[in-house]
Amino acid sequence: MLFFLPQNATQKVGFTATKKIGNAVKRNRAKRRLRALFREFSPSLKDGSYIFVAKQALEESSHEKLSLDFKKVLTRAKTFKG
Repeated sequence: MLFFLPQNATQKVGFTATKKIGNAVKRNRAKRRLRALFREFSPSLKDGSYIFVAKQALEESSHEKLSLDFKKVLTRAKTFKG
């Protein structure tokens, strides 16, 4: 899940995972995976505030599926430059 607020200055980003995901190890792994994907896509994104919320399905997803879903969410929010 993504919350996006356009701004002019910089990219701000936050990652969160609730206890529904599992214990601290699982929550931290989910946030690390989201951070890695954001780093991959960040050069082509508009400036603004991004808040990513990890869901339970994130844990079982492969990197390829997760990357496609991440791109779909960013496209739906119209966050890509140009």
